[in-house]
This record gives sequence, C-alpha cells and structure tokens, in this order.
Amino acid sequence: MLVIAAENIKSKGQTEGVVMSQAAPNIASMDEKKDAIALKIDKNVAHLILNRPEKLNSLNPALWDGLPRLIREIDEQAKARVIVISSTGKHFTAGMDLAVFAAPDSDSRGEMEEGRKRSAVMKTVMAFQSAVSSLEEARQPVLMAIQGGCIGGGVDFAAAADIRYASKDAFFCIQEINIGMTADVGTFPRLPKVMPEGLARELAYTGRRLYAEEAHRAGFITRLYETHEKMVAGVLEIAQEIAERSPLAVWGSKEMINYGRDHATADTLKYLAAWQSGMFHFPDLKESFEAQQEKRKPSYKDLPPLKTKSLF
Repeated sequence: MLVIAAENIKSKGQTEGVVMSQAAPNIASMDEKKDAIALKIDKNVAHLILNRPEKLNSLNPALWDGLPRLIREIDEQAKARVIVISSTGKHFTAGMDLAVFAAPDSDSRGEMEEGRKRSAVMKTVMAFQSAVSSLEEARQPVLMAIQGGCIGGGVDFAAAADIRYASKDAFFCIQEINIGMTADVGTFPRLPKVMPEGLARELAYTGRRLYAEEAHRAGFITRLYETHEKMVAGVLEIAQEIAERSPLAVWGSKEMINYGRDHATADTLKYLAAWQSGMFHFPDLKESFEAQQEKRKPSYKDLPPLKTKSLF
C-alpha cells in the first residue's frame, strides 16, 4: 500500500484561503498540498482524503491545486483503477474559503484597460472549472463519500463525480446565491443531469439545504449510510469490486455514459460503435470466461500510462 501524507507544517499565523487575482488562482506549495490531502493506494483503489478538519476542509489553494493534480497523476500514470474521495471531521467541505473573493491590495494590471482585466478574470474562472472537470476527465470512475456539509464548491465537485454516497447527516447547499453571486465553477451544467431539473433550480434560487434523505430520493445520492465510518468502508468495498473488473471496459462504460449525457442518442450509438471497433479485443473476454470455468477471480491488465510529453 502506498501512503502519501505529511505532518502539519503551517506556521502559526499563516493566512488560510486564496486571494483571487485577475490572472490565475494562487498555487500552493508542495508541502501545503500534502498537508491538505492524504492519498492511499491499495489494491488498485486510490483513496484521496481531504485532510483539513480543523478548517472544515474549506477549499484553499492546496485543495484547488492539489486535488486535480493528484487525480490527473493517477490517471496519466495508471496508478489505480478507481478513485475514492472522502473527507475528515464533521463536514466534507465548507466550500471555497471566502478570502478567495477578496480583492488584492495591489495589482500589476492596475493600469490595464477594463476589457483585458475582465478577460483575465474569465481565465481565472476557467482554471477553477478545469479543476472540477478533472473528475470527469479521468479514465477511472470517481466515487465520492460525503459526510456533514458539502457546500458551495463542494457541490461542484460532487456533481462531477461518477457516483455519490452520503452518511445520513450530510447536506448540500449552493451557497453562492446566499452571498450574491451565480455559481460558476460547474454546478449548473451538471446538477440538472443528476437530479430533477426543478429541484436543481429550487436549490440554485433559494440556497436552501438539501439533506441526505431528500438527495437520496432525488437520485443525487446512490446509497445512504448510518455513519461516516460505515460509509467510507462501504464505498471502498464498492470501489474494490469495480477495480476487479476490466479497467478498459470500465473506462469505456464511463466514456459512453458521459458522452450520452451530453449528446443525442444517435450520436452516442455511432461513437459507441467506433469505440468498440477500436477498443474491444478478446484477451479480457477470454480471461473472463477462463476465470469462470476455473472458479477464480479474473486478472486483467492495467490501463496504459498516458504519454504527456511530446514524441518529437
């Protein structure tokens, strides 16, 4: 088992949160990332744990930068077949640190004309959107185990996960409307596709809490658990079951479900036919049949690592 973690190294009085500039979000140091997120990899399951319970796991620079970076690293290096995201303490996340909305004291672009300033703000928002989209872009399914509050940016991440699970004390809140802004990181393109649109609109317009029981009835949550501990154990068990399937077939299933969500049925069927003609080969099928006959679990090859550097 691989375990990546670090002791708390923040000095006394260190500022928490992120100040939004007009260029890009602050980049956290490597020590901060390790402090904010623990990673365990065991039996082809990568378990990412938000690890700032004393700050209610608010989304500081270390989390905004570290979480997608770890997910992409797991994907690109094929370190695991399934990714589980859970949290520590009373709440999954209190959302983005409010310091992110504070204007900087000084700005080197102060003399820049307004259009160029606004274009930089747009790129900042897109950087946050890209962080959330990393969950969808990974070849591996991403399972999220949620306890307590999942607020603001936490809803963005939850909506991008493949499957959501919750303890009975969980609740969700599109907090942005309560502080006078429109949620812009990923909730609105995704939430109406994983729950009834009318409910998504009500939550967006009112900012009320969606409690676990209602979220489960609406289909947003797949399973409810009595406690945080039972939930994490149960989700890791489900992840292990997924990890024992052909990773190529699981990736194909995720790809087709996501594509079908965003495209017409006819287009998805054509893409599926093209996918199968290129990706479907007999070794995994042969291994499945042989394992059944020999009364053992099948053993499949991992996904290939992705080449991220130029071949030229």
